[in-house]
Amino acid sequence: MLELTEALAACSSLSSPGLDHVTWVHLKKIVAEPQCLNVFIKLANACLIVGHWPKHFKESVLVIIPKPGKPSYSAPKVFRPIALLNTLGKLIEKMLSNCIQYDMITYDLVDPNQFGGIRKQSTKDAGLYLTQMGSRSQD
Repeated sequence: MLELTEALAACSSLSSPGLDHVTWVHLKKIVAEPQCLNVFIKLANACLIVGHWPKHFKESVLVIIPKPGKPSYSAPKVFRPIALLNTLGKLIEKMLSNCIQYDMITYDLVDPNQFGGIRKQSTKDAGLYLTQMGSRSQD
């Protein structure tokens, strides 16, 4: 339950829903009910135990959004494609991603030079690392 609530708390209430038309606001209200929360956890666990990712979690809608302030929209690079996925599937993916990342850090499976996409590894950490490497080469 903690993994689900932490993953859900990090989700923006402003993002657009996918084919399921369920927004993060809806999902937060749904899982606030203990019975719904338990059903969702059972669904997530079943996907992992059985090793099956339902087809409707894989389906997406591609939305093409023009980048603002462009003088001409005749080139493809002035558009931003966004894939809108099933919200329930995204939440399970977030939970799984958090668990995998926790295990990777706990068991020291992340290279010390890896900064992107790792919690508690920020741009400041990368800058400090580069600064230390630069000072070592001058010695």
